[in-house]
Amino acid sequence: MENSEKKHPLIEVWNTYPGVRRDRKIRDKPPIEKIISEMFAIGEFYYYALNLTNSTLSHHHENILRLHGLGSYPENLKEVIDLTHPDDIEFVMKAEQTLIDKMTEIGLEHQLYIKCSYCFRMKTAEGKYELFHHQSVITMEDETGIPIQAINIHTNIHHITKENPYTVLISGMGPRNDFHQVKLDSFSKPESFPEHLTKREMEILSLITKGYSGPEIAQSLILSEHTVRTHRKNILRKTDSRNCKELVKKAFERGLI
Repeated sequence: MENSEKKHPLIEVWNTYPGVRRDRKIRDKPPIEKIISEMFAIGEFYYYALNLTNSTLSHHHENILRLHGLGSYPENLKEVIDLTHPDDIEFVMKAEQTLIDKMTEIGLEHQLYIKCSYCFRMKTAEGKYELFHHQSVITMEDETGIPIQAINIHTNIHHITKENPYTVLISGMGPRNDFHQVKLDSFSKPESFPEHLTKREMEILSLITKGYSGPEIAQSLILSEHTVRTHRKNILRKTDSRNCKELVKKAFERGLI
């Protein structure tokens, strides 16, 4: 079947990304290890490379077969979209459009250092729909700066929370420190925390959710362990969390990670 016969409205949303052209080939293997180190989240996960010019998939992580009960690796983005809960498709489309609008606002010259994340339900091997945390980042562009490849990572977070915050998080990586938390008002969502977390607290929260210990956080952010402990106590207080396990659950529910 031709790729044109596998189109889905969600794929057409990405076609509005400024300058995207069709039928261009990805020639180089994507730097999977680098992307994973930047984007990894707790829980069972998988990744795949998405060719933005024709919606084909490659370089799949083997977990995609086991988590979704697939007999073969999906070749086209529509096959992954078809695993999404029908009631969540509208949200996913709006989330992707939100990403495109915000990326255009930030500046396409920074697109290789911007990560997007949000949550939606996907069908598992047991035939049930469970909540997954979706993360994506553009990893390749052509000589004119047009994006031609992205890496998507899906992490099953159903064991952490079953509540979708209906929030799109757009954040910087590497040299960028962007942070945009966009709540889509047309969808229900939990209340926000009574106190806002500071930029430093958000950095520490992100590392906590990735399983970093206090000393590791201190080393990563070039802080003293005492400072990290103080920030962690403040984060727990502001989020009304008794421990880090409860903190991680609330962070996902509020769309903070």
